Amino acid sequence: MDANFEMPPVGGMNDDDDMDFGDGASFLKVGEEKEIQQGLKKKLLKEGEGYETPENGDEVEVHYTGTLLDGTKFDSSRDRATPFKFTLGQGQVIKGWDIGIKTMKKGENAVFTIPAELAYGESGSPPTIPANATLQFDVELLKWDSVKDICKDGGVFKKILAVGEKWENPKDLDEVLVKFEAKLEDGTVVGKSDGVEFTVKDGHFCPALTKAVKTMKKGEKVLLTVKPQYGFGEKGKPASAGEGAVPPNATLEINLELVSWKTVSEVTDDNKVVKKVLKEGDGYERPNEGAVVKVKLIGKLQDGTVFLKKGHGENEEPFEFKTDEEQVVDGLDRAVMKMKKGEVALVTIDPEYAFGSNESQQELAVVPPNSTVTYEVDLLTFDKERESWDMNTEEKIEAASKKKEEGNSKFKGGKYSLASKRYEKAVKFIEYDTSFSEEEKKQAKALKVACNLNDAACKLKLKDYKQAEKLCTKVLELESTNVKALYRRAQAYMELSDLDLAEFDVKKALEIDPNNREVKLEQKRLKEKMKEFNKKEAKFYGNMFAKLRIIKRWRGNEHLRS
Repeated sequence: MDANFEMPPVGGMNDDDDMDFGDGASFLKVGEEKEIQQGLKKKLLKEGEGYETPENGDEVEVHYTGTLLDGTKFDSSRDRATPFKFTLGQGQVIKGWDIGIKTMKKGENAVFTIPAELAYGESGSPPTIPANATLQFDVELLKWDSVKDICKDGGVFKKILAVGEKWENPKDLDEVLVKFEAKLEDGTVVGKSDGVEFTVKDGHFCPALTKAVKTMKKGEKVLLTVKPQYGFGEKGKPASAGEGAVPPNATLEINLELVSWKTVSEVTDDNKVVKKVLKEGDGYERPNEGAVVKVKLIGKLQDGTVFLKKGHGENEEPFEFKTDEEQVVDGLDRAVMKMKKGEVALVTIDPEYAFGSNESQQELAVVPPNSTVTYEVDLLTFDKERESWDMNTEEKIEAASKKKEEGNSKFKGGKYSLASKRYEKAVKFIEYDTSFSEEEKKQAKALKVACNLNDAACKLKLKDYKQAEKLCTKVLELESTNVKALYRRAQAYMELSDLDLAEFDVKKALEIDPNNREVKLEQKRLKEKMKEFNKKEAKFYGNMFAKLRIIKRWRGNEHLRS
């Protein structure tokens, strides 16, 4: 291509970056012509493949023929039998090309009619292109290599050499396996590995690797151009075993392949139960609360001591348990509910989600107090507990009744957290009752009242007073004269120091049931608490007024002294 053609257009580069190309940029039929913008027209000669189009920064390869409007040919890559390559959106070609080629798909052939202001303007490009000339280019987009500014500051450019699989990218906690070779611009190798594993957030070699792998797919190969701020900066790096020195302010070129990675996720919000996937599972389904699961298990202490082994013997049955029933330690219970069938995972559990501060005798060894433990878990199969959307109205009421009874049993055993979950699940089964018959609605209402009341009792035991108050309010919305709800809400208000509201509920409860012994006792406790509060308040204000008197006296003495 003629050198003049490669010059940036008059008026600067990339003015079109934020332009909306509108309908003219796509959805053309073969033979149809439309204006894209600013007088630039596109006529489609041949459809391209897929739906993707190149973006600014991509390295595109095209064949073209350029003519004046009278048909005079002034340039052609086809005549030279050599495709033309350039970086899109960088002002390396006339502006009409930067705008137009961004609308093309791979293999597409189109004719662009480019007005002078998007070509060579008033000057033209003598002797072949006159001043103010409108040009036509017959362009075929052969291919492009995606080049991304992955840090959005020009610090790391990523050119894709081989496309990866699927769509997922590694996250900060994941452990990636990569191959890489890093060179200086003169070709000197300064770092290389045929397989190194590291946690993404901890990084390896230089900061650019962490930035890059978070944008890559499994099996993807890329070429990174790395500026000093994402390499080794102003100081550079001295030579070390197997690695050459990196001079200060050096730009690096890194060939990088993301071989694979192990997904690591936080099971609990406090990062005290962490799951690392050793083998991917099947599908999307996971066990829910109440699911029956079958697993192979190996439990270890941090020094490698095996304290539990289940389902690994030649004729040994898998270990079976029901989730959310405290049949295994809490951290393992929670982790299994985030696994897929066939998944193998390594679960690391802090003491508070394992055996806590007590020593625990397990199958093969003693677990000392305050031990962090790991389990290798192979989830073989699971049967989920039925969800409400899989039930008819009669089954929903039956399931809610069953959960209520389970909750009562847990409450009697002092397992208030588990009991609360059962009551919550019971209410969920019958929460939406528009399809219920009148008789079923009565049954559902009675169950909602009983379960929310019982759940409020659990929350009081667990010292979750705000939630207890909300649950009692729900009951009172259904039954405004429910004495138990008023009584328990008064208890919650007292613990929250809302004594006026507690007094209101106690008085209302006694109006409904004047002889209720429990409410009378609560009234007595409330009076004592109010008396105590009034004493504290009087003392506080007494002290405050005493201080004011002292300050006033001191100021008066100061006045006398002056």
